[in-house]
Amino acid sequence: MELMRLPDRGQRGFAYTAAGTAARMNGALTPELYAALRAEGHRGFAETAVDDTLDHVPFRELPPWFKWRVVASKVLDKLATWRLELTYAVEDAGKALRRRR
Repeated sequence: MELMRLPDRGQRGFAYTAAGTAARMNGALTPELYAALRAEGHRGFAETAVDDTLDHVPFRELPPWFKWRVVASKVLDKLATWRLELTYAVEDAGKALRRRR
């Protein structure tokens, strides 16, 4: 956890990479690593490590913040899917109208 607070960006990046690797290999993290990832948030150095944690740790074993990240991610993915489907439908309707002219 001290490594995640180092001033050198490269060394900090390695610490977060190690956390993500631990999640992938073990299917769990220590409470300290969960706390460090939550403190950094789902951005920057921690983004990949958080994603690895969400992908490889069983949902029932995740702390509450990570469970909310899973739910938020699924909702955002669904909204993006609906937006794309609507965009494609509008484009298809526009093409059909242009062909009728």
